Amino acid sequence: MLDLRPVGYVIGLLVAILGLTMLLPMMSDFAEGRGEWHVFLQSALITTLVGVLMAMSCANGVREGLTIQQTFLLTTGVWVALPIFGAIPFMFGETELRFVDALFESMSGLTTTGSTVISGLDELPRGLLLWRGLLQWLGGIGIIVVAMVFLPELRVGGMQIFRSEGFDTFGKILPRATEISSRISVVYISLTMACALAYAASGMDAFDASVHAMTTVATGGFANYDASFGAFPPATEYVAVLFMVLAALPFVRYVQMIAGTAEPLYRDSQVRAFIGTAMVLVAVLTLWNLLQTPTAGEGAIRKTLFNTVSLMTGTGYASTDYMAWGGFPVTMLFFIGLIGGCAGSTACSIKIFRYQLLFASIRAQLQRIRQPSGVFIPRYGGRAVSQDVLGSVMSFFVFFIVTMGILSWGLGLTGLDFTTSVSGAAAALANIGPGLGDQIGPAGNFANLNDTAKWMLTIGMLIGRLELMAVYVILTVQFWRA
Repeated sequence: MLDLRPVGYVIGLLVAILGLTMLLPMMSDFAEGRGEWHVFLQSALITTLVGVLMAMSCANGVREGLTIQQTFLLTTGVWVALPIFGAIPFMFGETELRFVDALFESMSGLTTTGSTVISGLDELPRGLLLWRGLLQWLGGIGIIVVAMVFLPELRVGGMQIFRSEGFDTFGKILPRATEISSRISVVYISLTMACALAYAASGMDAFDASVHAMTTVATGGFANYDASFGAFPPATEYVAVLFMVLAALPFVRYVQMIAGTAEPLYRDSQVRAFIGTAMVLVAVLTLWNLLQTPTAGEGAIRKTLFNTVSLMTGTGYASTDYMAWGGFPVTMLFFIGLIGGCAGSTACSIKIFRYQLLFASIRAQLQRIRQPSGVFIPRYGGRAVSQDVLGSVMSFFVFFIVTMGILSWGLGLTGLDFTTSVSGAAAALANIGPGLGDQIGPAGNFANLNDTAKWMLTIGMLIGRLELMAVYVILTVQFWRA
């Protein structure tokens, strides 16, 4: 029989830590003097108490390692439990959101999606704004650990190709998670602090710089204003572009740089592919916008650069309503959001390495057709790629497309138009943030969607953030029989 105690113990500890984190926005609200601090105090007490009790009740079943079944359940269970408790301040606080809306906002935060149902951000207490930033910041570092420890061990979506990336401890998942998270934390905190200082130097005040640094490094996209980056000086957009790109690179490479070698970063094929792809896309869209509005000058270049990088990394910030750019740019931006950053980063979506493996497989197949007697093996980063990895990647693409189609169809059945349904499904599943159209595009939000659509999108965000397979496998009968 499956022993759930190790899973419950870890989830309980993480829930308790989330509760303690609520004390930070409580102190922010207390300093602001708007009388909202008690909301976070009550939320912290509830969350911490439940987490501690859950951990204590499961402590007698803790052991050093986890079985594959337990690992699947832990990976999904954490991203189900934490958003539920993270939603409490949104229900009790000034926003007074209903549970479906509060869970949507919390799930969007922890999965670093960036979609929101809250309007009037400019007037919210600072505690709630800080909480939104903290949710994304915690979710960002959490997904790095998941991508570097759990998904490779679970052979999800081709991630097993990164199983030995820079770390020497294998086999025991929990000890390995502790080791990796401690090293990653140094890099993550350092990047966040550097980003906050750069934002402050570019014109943001200290609070905005701190919150936006957290949501930038997490590639989450929650902003403190309804206008997103349209509320800040132009220099802040260049700062955001730099740190969105840095956050979309593999964090293991930063760990290796700290250890004294930068060569793996320069030689990483997915880093080169990501940077090269971004440069080409920015160049094409910039040329288009300059041809359409020759007098736009630097502003057009900056806004094209910012919004393209924001969507490609899955951050979801906006500095302008790019729906007004025309049909060709909007279509390109839709597909740009489905590219994503590098594996082992905070960026989301399909990820650049999967496209590399897809094209390598296609190239090898075309060579076999031309020369049937030849032997052609797909390669990634100079190494031969096993059929196991290629099959996992192909399965991911199929599941992603099918899931997006089903989610789009389901959203359409709730009464949403075609553009909103398809772009909303893509935004949730790829954890991009904004969709397309007047309702959920860069100038709108998800507040006016019906409850059924919000539930579907919330589930979509969870499935997409955990690379689909980690969630789907626990829904099979065979999983529970094993």
